[in-house]
Amino acid sequence: MATRVDPGLMYELKEYGAEDIEKCFNCGNCTAICPLTSSNHPFPRDMIRMIQLGMKDKLKQSVDPWLCYYCGDCSLTCPKEAEPAETMMATRRWLTAQYDWTGLADKFYTSKLWEFGSMIVTAIFIIILAVILHGPIVTDSVQLNTFAPVELMHTADWIMAAGLVFFIGTNILRMHNHVIRKGSPVKVPLMVYITEAWHFVLHLFTQKRWSECAEDEVTQEEKNYKRLPWVNHMLMASGYGLMLVLIMIFLPWFQTDVVYDWYHPQRLLGYYATAVLLYGVISVIIGRIKKQRPIHKFSHPSDWIFPVLLLIVTLTGILQHAFRVIGLPLATYYTYVIHLAAAFPMLVLEVPFGKWSHLYYRPLAIYFQQVKEKALELSKRPKEELIPAS
Repeated sequence: MATRVDPGLMYELKEYGAEDIEKCFNCGNCTAICPLTSSNHPFPRDMIRMIQLGMKDKLKQSVDPWLCYYCGDCSLTCPKEAEPAETMMATRRWLTAQYDWTGLADKFYTSKLWEFGSMIVTAIFIIILAVILHGPIVTDSVQLNTFAPVELMHTADWIMAAGLVFFIGTNILRMHNHVIRKGSPVKVPLMVYITEAWHFVLHLFTQKRWSECAEDEVTQEEKNYKRLPWVNHMLMASGYGLMLVLIMIFLPWFQTDVVYDWYHPQRLLGYYATAVLLYGVISVIIGRIKKQRPIHKFSHPSDWIFPVLLLIVTLTGILQHAFRVIGLPLATYYTYVIHLAAAFPMLVLEVPFGKWSHLYYRPLAIYFQQVKEKALELSKRPKEELIPAS
């Protein structure tokens, strides 16, 4: 079968942030230096070659961009300064848009007006809802559950969760269609999806491949330096995941008008999530400002919007809690609304269509690749080996 090519693919990737990709002459140094590459996955070289040749369908079927964690070694040692690491990052953004059937991811990644405008519109919508639907404003004491009834907020959370599951789930199906249905040389048995599922669970909760970026370093200091972004990411993910569980599932327990002692589990869990989120997001923002690591050399608007939103959500959460403990009713209510106005756009736009989607696309890519390889291995075995003994 002939392979169709798209001569404009390279210029399309540039809209997603690819830098100097036309300088690459495919010497292979980037692949040789990468600690995560293999003979079956010779990235970034194969990715750049696909893009230069306009092999759009092949690029959609590949999981290689998700196997890269942007240590930056390839860009630091590129003889032509073609920035292969940033091309891999741009390809992940592009793939996110290819998986998304709504077209919103494409708009957000290629248009600042769409990305920032959608955030502002969503925030204004939440503020209007709060003005219309809030309960009685009690001013002689903090009565947050009177101002924002927990039953109403919990219902809104579940409606939002259902929407997220729908959009994320349908986008994952499109990813599966590209990677497995179109990209697998053999049909995948259902049992293979089950036996290989542990790969998804393992990498979803550990992102352990990221830590392997440091394996080729000689000194422990160099290893620690390489692993620090992975540690920061794991801390942020743990805090984000914990807060999501507390809000989505345990909101009636978490949002109360009772001010518990500081050592109560409700407050300790909230303090842990807040502390690691604050540490992680400040580290990311400082890194983007200082540009000391290769991953921070170039900054796409999407690299800023999520950490800034997360910082606003974290700081307003801290202020709301402080005002509640001190006993300032109006300050508590107003800060709560601002907190929601930042949290909802971050969740409903960034999680399914933005950079936070990498959190599940990466482990899915590893899982799908394992599924493909296992199915191919089984297809090569003699049929008698596949029939269980009676």
